[in-house]
Amino acid sequence: MNIKIEQMFADDLQDDQGEFIPLISDGDNNFEFEMKEGDLLPILPLRNMVLYPSVVMPVSVARNKSLRLVREIYNQNGVLGVCAQKDMKVDNPQRADLFDIGTIAQIVRILEMPDGSTTVILEGKRRMQLHEIEETDPYFKGKVTLLDEVSPGDEDRVFAALIEAIKELAVKIIKNSGSIPPEISFAIKNIENRGSLINYICGNFGLKVPDKQHLLEIEDLQERGYQLLELLNKESQLLEIKASIQAKAREDIEQQQREYFLQQQMKTIQDELGGDSKQQEIEELKAKAKNKKWTDTVKAIFEKELTKLERMHPHSPDFGVQTNYVDTILNIPWGEYTQDDFNLKRAQKILDKDHFGMEKVKERIIEHLAVLKLKGDMKSPIICLYGPPGVGKTSLGKSIAKTLNRKYIRVSLGGLHDEAEIRGHRRTYIGAMPGRIVQNLIKVGSVNPVFILDEIDKVNSDYKGDPSSALLEVLDPEQNSAFHDNFLDIDVDLSKVFFIATANNINTIAQPLLDRMELIEVSGYIVEEKIEIASRHLVPKQMENHGVEKGQVTVPKATLRQIVESYTRESGVRELDRKIAKIMRRVARKIAMGEELNAEIKVEDLKEYLGTVEYSKDKYQGNDYYGVVTGLAWTAVGGEILFVESSLSKGKGSKLTLTGNLGDVMKESAMLALEYIKSHAATLGIDENMFEEWNVHVHVPEGAIPKDGPSAGITMVTSLASAFTKRKVKKALAMTGEITLRGKVLPVGGIREKILAAKRAGIAELILCEDNRKDIEEIKESYIKGLTFHYVKDITEVLKLALL
Repeated sequence: MNIKIEQMFADDLQDDQGEFIPLISDGDNNFEFEMKEGDLLPILPLRNMVLYPSVVMPVSVARNKSLRLVREIYNQNGVLGVCAQKDMKVDNPQRADLFDIGTIAQIVRILEMPDGSTTVILEGKRRMQLHEIEETDPYFKGKVTLLDEVSPGDEDRVFAALIEAIKELAVKIIKNSGSIPPEISFAIKNIENRGSLINYICGNFGLKVPDKQHLLEIEDLQERGYQLLELLNKESQLLEIKASIQAKAREDIEQQQREYFLQQQMKTIQDELGGDSKQQEIEELKAKAKNKKWTDTVKAIFEKELTKLERMHPHSPDFGVQTNYVDTILNIPWGEYTQDDFNLKRAQKILDKDHFGMEKVKERIIEHLAVLKLKGDMKSPIICLYGPPGVGKTSLGKSIAKTLNRKYIRVSLGGLHDEAEIRGHRRTYIGAMPGRIVQNLIKVGSVNPVFILDEIDKVNSDYKGDPSSALLEVLDPEQNSAFHDNFLDIDVDLSKVFFIATANNINTIAQPLLDRMELIEVSGYIVEEKIEIASRHLVPKQMENHGVEKGQVTVPKATLRQIVESYTRESGVRELDRKIAKIMRRVARKIAMGEELNAEIKVEDLKEYLGTVEYSKDKYQGNDYYGVVTGLAWTAVGGEILFVESSLSKGKGSKLTLTGNLGDVMKESAMLALEYIKSHAATLGIDENMFEEWNVHVHVPEGAIPKDGPSAGITMVTSLASAFTKRKVKKALAMTGEITLRGKVLPVGGIREKILAAKRAGIAELILCEDNRKDIEEIKESYIKGLTFHYVKDITEVLKLALL
């Protein structure tokens, strides 16, 4: 295929580094050239290009050596070797700077360009391998070896399919690329020689010099075709990605232009209608600001921020952020207070009506009201109510708000792990907002609400900060008069807010935070209290919730007692509430279906309403066996009795086995107990040889339940002493207390819950540490009625009281 060279040149051919358009020759396969031994071939180094057999290529020549070489060879109608440089920046290349594989070429024509440069048209003929450069003056001459190409036959269908795939992909690339002239596509479609087509595309497309050189070095045309196809595929994918990016950018620009034109139209329409929405909005903000009871500092900040908003264009990205900030400042209830109700008798009635028991908490609220009434102004207390779940800590907050005639806010802190939830986000962040404290003040419209911080013991900390540290400022009466929210960047007075925190376990609360709060324990209810709560509150509430009218059904106290003792096991009343709700659902169903309904739900009816009994009451198991002693334990759902069992078995002695899922502290108590028995064997009348002949096993039943703590110390000593002395334990007796190695009895906690558990189990006598006497004195007389208390200081007193 012949193409006029003059037609293919551009006026802006670049020296050495320009992009050149390779041309295809006639595909003359009859080129004959022989190298005799000792013959040297002139070598022309090329920068930034690789010449292939059958390809005609224009080359700009600038080096003096290269100019002399091409002119001599052209005049002699000879041939030369063409090799590509490894580094195009080398001006004076040596042998090491040239690739080994090159192409033997003929000079078609030399063109003197208008700008004074020289362009040579080279036609590639055959591949060669350059060995050594023998002469460097006046130009390079070297020894070469001719290389053949392996070409599949015309009948090879795989090679034919490969050529078609290369053609299609090359045409696709030319179509998608704006840098390759479309005439090349025409040339590709019309080249019939398969080898020439592969070489033409190798030289024509914008491949890197190392890739072009690698393709030239491949002897097998079919393999060269596969490698070329792989490179073209990469080029095609790159072009598609570029096209996708350009299309998206174009689409974004068009969208922006469209929005701009629409905004201009809207502005024009608004002007025609005689109104400016931005100005109206700012006027509204100014009108609201006139009635605010804020300080001069806050007023100055608001006016400054409003002026900044006025200067902003409504379509500016920061306009929405600034509007939100100004709105937030305006919506905070600066200086807005609700009037407290100082009727102390009415307050006491409300507290007694809403909650049964809780005398300490009620007393604290009435005291606070009394001081407010006398003084007129006082910083609100910060109270922490702690105790087991379901005892009414959270609902008590509502009653306090009702009593004080204040607004009520509740924020659950369970699982909170981001400090910004308390202090807010800085305005620099997208979607920034104030913290929960400020948000809720805005919601209620008052700066002296009752603020419940629920589940404060379940606050977590991670890489986003420690919320419990942020709460230090909120809950410190000396600091919270100037609480700093990151979003507002203005101090807010929280000193009039009545904060009430609730927790189940104060051990997980950070010590500095705990130090800022007034701790009030809300312990579990005894059976009698639960019955009263159910009778006064839960039954009427569930009847109303389920559409059962008053008088249609009654639940007597005997039935409520059975529900509490046999269907629930908790310190609070949540499960009791659910059981009563279950009964009322069954009652509602019977009424709706017209079935027969007893006006009174008796104890024997409970199986029909609630199913079989779920819990058996903790029962005292008697004193029929040696080594079995009743202890008292505290759990998250109240107190329980537990049994410590000791037994002896023949063996080598000195072996203590502990079972029952005991924790480390409880295991240490058992070891202490055994060591005490051993060291006081003579006093207790125990033969010392028994310790060498008998193994000891201590077990605490209900092995599925983990048990730990030091309060079973005296129980374990008594159990071991009973087993070794064969003396039974006094009937209906239980005990709790920690021991030391010297036999001293130490005080323990959870006394109220433990006493309630003892009463439920039918225990008559209790042994406690002398230091726990003060705890008993604080408990209401009705709770301890029927119980006899023995206060001890030493384990010998325990054994005297306990062992028969």
